Amino acid sequence: MRYKYPLLSTIMALSLIGCGDSSDPDNTTPPVQSVDKNTVLQIEETFRVNQSAELFLFYPNHEITNINWQQTAGSPINLLAKTSKVISFTPKEAGDYQFSVSFLVNGISQTIEKSITVLEDSSNITARLAHSVAMENKVSFRVTTNDNINQNTISWQQTSGPTVSVNYDDNTGNYAIFFDAPVVNQDTLITFEASASNAEGDFIDKVAVLVEPAYAITESSYFDTRVAHVFPYRENSPYANDIVDCVYSNKLTSSCTLATLPLIAQETLGGSQTPSIEDIMNRVVVSHQWMGDRFKNFITHYDNHNDFKHLLRATTAIVISYDVRPSFYWAATGAIYLDPENFWLSPQERDTINEAPDYRAGFGKDLQFEMPWRYVKDNDYASRYFSKNNRVTRTEQDGLYRLTSLMYHELAHANDFFPSNEWFIHSNGSRVLDAATNSNFESDKLSITHPLNSQEMRNLAQVRFKGETASANQKAYLPTDIESFFEPDSATDFYAYSSLREDYAMLFEELMMYSRYEVKRDVAITNQPTGSDISGADYIVEWGQRGRFAEPKLKQRVYFSASRVLPEFDSNTALENASAPIPMIVGDNWLENLTISSQNTNFVNMLIQTSSAQNKQLNLPIDSINPIEDTRRYYHKDLPKH
Repeated sequence: MRYKYPLLSTIMALSLIGCGDSSDPDNTTPPVQSVDKNTVLQIEETFRVNQSAELFLFYPNHEITNINWQQTAGSPINLLAKTSKVISFTPKEAGDYQFSVSFLVNGISQTIEKSITVLEDSSNITARLAHSVAMENKVSFRVTTNDNINQNTISWQQTSGPTVSVNYDDNTGNYAIFFDAPVVNQDTLITFEASASNAEGDFIDKVAVLVEPAYAITESSYFDTRVAHVFPYRENSPYANDIVDCVYSNKLTSSCTLATLPLIAQETLGGSQTPSIEDIMNRVVVSHQWMGDRFKNFITHYDNHNDFKHLLRATTAIVISYDVRPSFYWAATGAIYLDPENFWLSPQERDTINEAPDYRAGFGKDLQFEMPWRYVKDNDYASRYFSKNNRVTRTEQDGLYRLTSLMYHELAHANDFFPSNEWFIHSNGSRVLDAATNSNFESDKLSITHPLNSQEMRNLAQVRFKGETASANQKAYLPTDIESFFEPDSATDFYAYSSLREDYAMLFEELMMYSRYEVKRDVAITNQPTGSDISGADYIVEWGQRGRFAEPKLKQRVYFSASRVLPEFDSNTALENASAPIPMIVGDNWLENLTISSQNTNFVNMLIQTSSAQNKQLNLPIDSINPIEDTRRYYHKDLPKH
């Protein structure tokens, strides 16, 4: 990939110091130019309505702390990163805007005022989102355009800074780019131009990331790739001084003790008391304040049975950060890590989330079968995927079932490593990791008492979910072969074969989604088409079921898991009241099997008739057919190797 580097105007010229690997065949680097330092910079001379505007607090040779941005004039704007060195926003009205940023420079208080003018004409193209990032952390930018822009003309050029190696998401064309921030020795700006055209001409918008130096990641670091800067959601939390270094920091080289960061259960009268909202929010760590706000609202208004409050007793912390993808639970810290994609409501909130694809999205592509899943309510998709190309606002209800299924799953892991009967057997001086790994895992007991039997499915799961290379025999398996392996066994889903821990969690998750929300899980065995259609119409069902957890041969396994993960829940009655599984119609495609009864056929027909290109603009249903919303979103992180 070749980049062009046009000269920036004097006001935009940036002095950039750092190092990075070049992907340019000619090893070309941008010209180094002078720039004002120790001030607030803007990389564009003018801003327009609906164009992203960015301001950078640029003190490259100084330590900056206690940052606080405030808007002092202009049409009100919600600043979502007001404690960062960079603010970025999309003005909806023309006019003059003024901002004030206060901060400490080497401990000395300073304040800078900055004014910008937004012109009345609307921008045809906008590149988002300027932000600050620690060196080696992941960066993503996305461009949005007016409908009259030819999307095939979208291109990106790096215009300044250490040259970075850029990747594109195959599913989004040139709309989004991804790269790792280079190693730097002082604050360094890296700028890009996004361009596109139509019959009226060419259009350009600029965007930048401020890369901050960070301490080196050592071989003993628990997080061996760079993680984002995060902070305690509640400043006055009794754990505010320790929680970040214990759960989300490259400085972490040894698991913290339970005295430093105990389980939430250890604060709730022997674990028998329901944790309060305050108890839980004292354990929340975020990269952006809005993420904690959304989580608090979820726990406050959508946990009517106190399921999640009870399940959270087995955790030490909840981490929600823009770079968490996929979500996971980690016994080394005792924390759950949640992808903020589950929480955003406004497009501005979504802009702050790094959208680098799940690294496992390509696993198992050389197999001849697929096992899609989806959650269904009233014969319709329970959740929708909202295309990032559409700047929409969604409601909390739109993402509720996606979030609740995720929470049930991840917290099942937490209560597997820390079952309720072992919350108080560990000394305060024990490390969280030692306490977790010394537990008597309930998932191990499940595998002994009610084991899964298909070794073929276990082996295939290592290919599909762990990235192992498929053997010749595995590549030759047809959907009919997979049916003979899977259907007679007692797993609820293909993913259950990836590990004993996932099997245990999947059983609990599916029962809870049905019992609390009347939401059922579909699982099927289909062909794996070679085309690019993501609607599901090309996936022909060989076998499938809705609500497989209620199969008589699975009920004992489901009860074993649910009764241990959440003893407060009457899992026996829930299973007795569960309706029988519904078989799918063999030979019909995945979409046609959505309406196993006669409801919602218009929606199904609409999806079947819609082209792949159009589908990318729809609010797509969430299932494993949609590669943007990959099925393997649950992830149990490996333990440290030391």
